[in-house]
Amino acid sequence: MTSSRLLAVVFAAACAQAAHGAALKPGLWEMTSKVAAASPETMQALAMAQQQMAGLPPEQRRAIDQMLAQHGVTMQLAEGGGVKVNFCLSKEQAANPRLPSGQPGQCSTTQTPVPGGLNIAFKCSRPPSSGTGQVIFEGDSGYSMRMNVDSTVQGQAQQMTVESAGRWLSAECGSTPPVQ
Repeated sequence: MTSSRLLAVVFAAACAQAAHGAALKPGLWEMTSKVAAASPETMQALAMAQQQMAGLPPEQRRAIDQMLAQHGVTMQLAEGGGVKVNFCLSKEQAANPRLPSGQPGQCSTTQTPVPGGLNIAFKCSRPPSSGTGQVIFEGDSGYSMRMNVDSTVQGQAQQMTVESAGRWLSAECGSTPPVQ
């Protein structure tokens, strides 16, 4: 699994909190995600990607940050091998929640309301991946999510479990534009 694929999964999770029909607070949100379980090879590759990200020259890191910022996301490394993503949820997005796929390519997503949250499933044909999971909302200012993701990387089947937690930080997003 490449760090860009992990980032796509994390970004999908960041957007997942906007999928619930309940009222959510607009403003600045923080989501922390990490791979909770995967093959030893995938965990080693993720640890290596984390180290590489931490050791990027400043100009390369700025380029990545600028690319993410164009989509309304800021990212930093989190404790325990995860990533922390900040994003802005506009008033319109909070009023009309939807679940974007969060991953480029040809993807379909389904969501089924359950008490206190949503069951989510996605399937992408390019790049090939699929997953199922559940989001549990903590009122209008927080959520937790667990996703099981299957993908193929260089002809090898990959399975992992991604755990995320999101929390509302403030009504003002500052310089962070709404997530796209």
